[in-house]
Amino acid sequence: MLGQLSIKDFAIIDEITLDFKDGLTVLTGETGAGKSIIIDAIQLLAGARASVEFVRHNQDQARIEGLFFIDDEKHEVYDVLSHFHLPIDEEGNIILERYITAKGKSICRVNHKLVTLAILKEVGSKLIDIHSQHETQSLMNPEQHIELMDQFDAKKITSSKNDYLMIFNELKKAKERMKELSESEHKTNERLDLLTFQLSELQEAQLEPNEDVQLEKERNQLANYERIFDGLQTAYGSLYGENRGLDFLSNAMNALEQIEDVDDQLQKISEQMKSHYFALEELSFDIRHELDQMEFHPDRLNEIESRLFELNRLKRKYNKDLEGLMSHMAKMEEELEQLQHRETHLQSYEKQIDELTKDALIEAEQLHTLRKKISVDLTKEIQQELKDLYLEKAVFEVDFTQPSGDVNWKDKSIRLTHEGFDQVQFKISTNPGEPLKPLHKVASGGEISRIMLALKRIFSKHQGITSVIFDEVDTGVSGRVAQAIAQKIVDISKGSQVLCISHLPQVAAMADQHYRIEKIQKNGESTRTTVNLLTDEQAIEEIGRMISGETMTESTKQHAKELIEQSIQLKNA
Repeated sequence: MLGQLSIKDFAIIDEITLDFKDGLTVLTGETGAGKSIIIDAIQLLAGARASVEFVRHNQDQARIEGLFFIDDEKHEVYDVLSHFHLPIDEEGNIILERYITAKGKSICRVNHKLVTLAILKEVGSKLIDIHSQHETQSLMNPEQHIELMDQFDAKKITSSKNDYLMIFNELKKAKERMKELSESEHKTNERLDLLTFQLSELQEAQLEPNEDVQLEKERNQLANYERIFDGLQTAYGSLYGENRGLDFLSNAMNALEQIEDVDDQLQKISEQMKSHYFALEELSFDIRHELDQMEFHPDRLNEIESRLFELNRLKRKYNKDLEGLMSHMAKMEEELEQLQHRETHLQSYEKQIDELTKDALIEAEQLHTLRKKISVDLTKEIQQELKDLYLEKAVFEVDFTQPSGDVNWKDKSIRLTHEGFDQVQFKISTNPGEPLKPLHKVASGGEISRIMLALKRIFSKHQGITSVIFDEVDTGVSGRVAQAIAQKIVDISKGSQVLCISHLPQVAAMADQHYRIEKIQKNGESTRTTVNLLTDEQAIEEIGRMISGETMTESTKQHAKELIEQSIQLKNA
């Protein structure tokens, strides 16, 4: 969830910090007070495009920071963070930052690491879902509908979808390889010449695994031959040479051996002395062996320098290390063999593609069948949600189509995609006798609000979004519909944190946390927006104002109290 939001020098906001809780947070205030500015700030935090108009007058930059708390260790946002190698906080905290300068520069950070706007948007999309009447929503976007439907009953479809994707990806790779091999003869001949030349060059080099490392080690030894020889000889002479250091140790060992039977401590010292003596003796043999092995060949150093020069030249030319060069050789040999036997491989790919297409089509048909069954259950649930929102005469339908392509299915040409061969679109008719239309073509603002809430109520628990934000989605409704919308928003807040800007007293009365937004200007200062968390008594007065306007009477206040009490009963029911 969004735990804290800090905004500074943004539009008419001087500086505010808002703390949020689970459940439903409602933000209210007069028209023009700056409620939508809060949503604009959150949208920028989620990767929306910025403008210098957002920077407060006479300030250098606007700053927006959001702190999110993630409880689920398997939340999708962690996959995004890992994919982009972003820091992951062990306590599940994610910090998004956005800075907009007066010169139009935009700076984005995730967990204090600089990122591009595209990456910020990727992360933000897993944390925040903003809904307003004035922008296209993911729920209204036909391209999202098939994914939403699959999420609706993931247990039933995930296994089949994974089976299909495994075959589809193999099919895609086979088609790509065949396409590469099917290029024009001119390009093929050019590629053959290049591969033949490069492969010949690398084969003549007779590369050996780890050769460069071994040569560097040998060169280092030869370059330091005299220093190594002197050091080893001095060490050996000190142990077994004229100084005979081991003789002194042998005398000490014999002396201790004579008294080790006196007590346990002396025996322990004697045993340690023996251990150290024999270890040093063994070490002196190793030093002697190293001395015996040492030979100085001036010509060998020149050979090593020449070989390393050649290896480094090849590494620079192909921009690979030695292992990469050897791997590159193997790939070139494979590609060269394919090009030299091009027709044979093309026939093989054609056969492979044909077999994979048949297998993919079988799995796609299975997906289609499962989706048809899922669509029946989804339609029933959405119809009930619409009925609860007094759209009882509305008809909802999941429309299936198949895009045309090069695969034959039931005597028609279809195209296989990563989703199978289905294209899914949600359609609705809100009045009897009207034809079904795509969701985004529903004209009435009040109807769009209710349809969107019905869909959000169904899908919110499956999407894993931590914070759902509604920006005046209750516009154009009143009475019993307003109460139904309030109840749906509360239902959504049980699965995800909900922030809601509203003009409806029914929605405000349901709030677990209520902020009032005001625009103030005093003592000749510039206009600024303030946001205040309301106490229970202040919330009653605010809801009373929403009911009757600026005039507050005891009757209005009592009505507001009753509305809050009724909301508490409904939430606890």
